[in-house]
Parts: sequence; C-alpha cells; structure tokens
Amino acid sequence: MRKRLIQIFGFLISSLGWLFVLCTMAMDYWRITQIGGQGGSFIIKVAWYWSNLWKDCFTDSTAVTNCRDYSVLWNVSYYVQAVRGLMMCGLTLAFFAVVCCFVGMECTYIGGTEPTKDKLVFSGAVFHFVGGVSCLAAYCLYINRVARTAFASNLPRGELRYDLGPPIFLGLVGCFLIFFGAVLYVVTVIGVIFPNRRVIQVYGRPTYMPPAYRGRSMYTGYYEPSRLYGSYVSGRTSSKVSKLSQPSPRLSERDAFV
Repeated sequence: MRKRLIQIFGFLISSLGWLFVLCTMAMDYWRITQIGGQGGSFIIKVAWYWSNLWKDCFTDSTAVTNCRDYSVLWNVSYYVQAVRGLMMCGLTLAFFAVVCCFVGMECTYIGGTEPTKDKLVFSGAVFHFVGGVSCLAAYCLYINRVARTAFASNLPRGELRYDLGPPIFLGLVGCFLIFFGAVLYVVTVIGVIFPNRRVIQVYGRPTYMPPAYRGRSMYTGYYEPSRLYGSYVSGRTSSKVSKLSQPSPRLSERDAFV
C-alpha cells in the first residue's frame, strides 16, 4: 500500500512538472525590457520589448503589439535553436517516461509480472531524469545568454539589456518537480532491482550472495540429514546424542556365558 501511494504521488508530481515545462514553450515574455517612462517631460512614453522562442515583439503604451516572427531556421540566433532542440528532446523523453511509469505502476493491471513492472518504473524514472536534465540545460543556456548582456559593462549600440521573464522561473520549478518525481519512483523499486549483497566465505574465498540465500548453507535445500542417529546443529555438536553412537555397557563373564 505504501509503495502504491508513493508511485501515485510521484506520477502526479512528475506530470505536473512536465505540464509546467510544456506551458513555457508557448508562453511569452521569456525576456523583457522597458524603455522610456522617465519623468520630467510633458508626455511620458513607455515601450516594452519582449521575446520568446518564436518571435520578437514590441508593445507601446497604447497596448498595441507589433511582432516579428522567426521566419526561417537560419534567421534564428544559435542559442534559441539550441534551446528549442533541448526542449524538444526533453519533451520526447517525457512521453516515453510517462508511458513506462504508468504501465509499470503497482496500481495498474497491465505490464506483466511484478519484476517486469518494477523494471518499467525504473526505466521511466531514468527517462524522467534525462529529460529533466535536457530541459534544465535549455533554461540555463537561455539564462546565460540574457545575463551576459544584462551584466555587460559595454554593450554595442542598439542592443538592449533584457531581464528574465516568468516562463523561465516556471520552467525551473517544473524541472525540480520532475526530478523529485523521478526520485520517488526510484525509491519504490531500487530495493527490488538492486538487492543488497553481502560477502560470505566459501572454502576460504569471498563470495557474494543475494538476500534470498542468507542463512542457508551450501547443502540447504538439497537434502536433510537423517534423524536415525539423532539431531545435530551446524557448527557445533548438539547435546542430544544418538543412543547408537554411545558405547555399549561392558558385560561380566557370567552374563556373557549365559
């Protein structure tokens, strides 16, 4: 029951994280800057420049927005292309991760036997982690590009200093939820897939044995010692000794003659 609840909670957490990441793909204001709005003049004009992965836009104080779409691939900046590719790879891995985890969860009646379902859950957790790393790398690349211009001492003429927008922070929260969900999946199956092993001495040489064979000797399960001559304890002599093994009493000459 505990394993089932943890897997359901991990499924909800990881799915919510991928939903956040997916929403950022279509959101505006990945980077934004404001110009104008300075006091001291009779007419105060304000304008906002903002961008996302698909277009650059300009919004004036009258709420009129003019956008320039990225028409062809080679007209896009190299870092935007890299961010797109990393995001697409992460979302593709997320599809396989969600399918594997859903099929392998204990609360579903598909996926085969329990060891097979645990392996599917572990594979889904790996897909979740790799896809989350891909999306996290995309966000970090975009942040690095924006921060490079924001903290530069000398900017070329006509280049603006942008700030980070809400989609970046939403995506980072989504990546954290994805990693947390993957950890919850792994916790439920790591003990089954990778059981603990210990070293025992067999004929003076170290040998690794799984937990299923702990406490069993080499001959356990093949035969049982006969109880005709009494019982014994492995490693030490039992207090119960067979009567046949005891020396017979010495007879006198008179008894022997009779």
